[in-house]
Amino acid sequence: MKLLLTSGGIRNASIHKALLDLLGKPIEECAALCIPTAGYGHPMGSPEGAWRFVTGRRSICPMVELGWKSVGLLELTALPSIGAARWEPWVRGADALLVNGGDALYLAHWMRESGLAALLPSLEHTVWVGLSAGSMVMAPMVGEAFIETRPPITGEDRALGIVDFSIFPHLDHPGFDENTMACAEKWATEIGGLAYAIDDQTAIQVVDGEVQVISEGNWRCFAG
Repeated sequence: MKLLLTSGGIRNASIHKALLDLLGKPIEECAALCIPTAGYGHPMGSPEGAWRFVTGRRSICPMVELGWKSVGLLELTALPSIGAARWEPWVRGADALLVNGGDALYLAHWMRESGLAALLPSLEHTVWVGLSAGSMVMAPMVGEAFIETRPPITGEDRALGIVDFSIFPHLDHPGFDENTMACAEKWATEIGGLAYAIDDQTAIQVVDGEVQVISEGNWRCFAG
């Protein structure tokens, strides 16, 4: 799987170009599935927020509204009730998975429960486009500052670990007093491993283990 891990969606020309390069063809020739699940686990999530994401009504975080050939809705909490034989072909038929923000550990839980997490390694050509928590979920851990819902049973800070670094999103976002660089430095110390703080004009691209930062804004790498 190819990863485009963003803080604020496809916000600028550089991130847009990276997406096109990963897809290997124009967006208007690509099928996408959008995944709103993470939003339901966050205290600020709402039915209205999920609707705005899946209908492309959130222009400040462009994802669904990019001009895809087709867009479908994939709600992970529904998948265990219908069986993999039905939903796997939907996922395999998509060029891109557009994954909303919210609570990363809630998303990680439902990715495991649904079976999507286990399927990801076999999706060689699919592009995972993460927004905030939709990006953080790929990390080994998210850090105490970003835990909203403790996972059932273990309660551990354990995301999917598909990449070997953690992500601090929305760096220096206006009105987010807890997202300053000083807060990111404290968070990185607690994480203790490789980590990136990225603003909404920045994305991290991962292809075959090779990591590249795509940015028209501010970011910082913490070596751990």
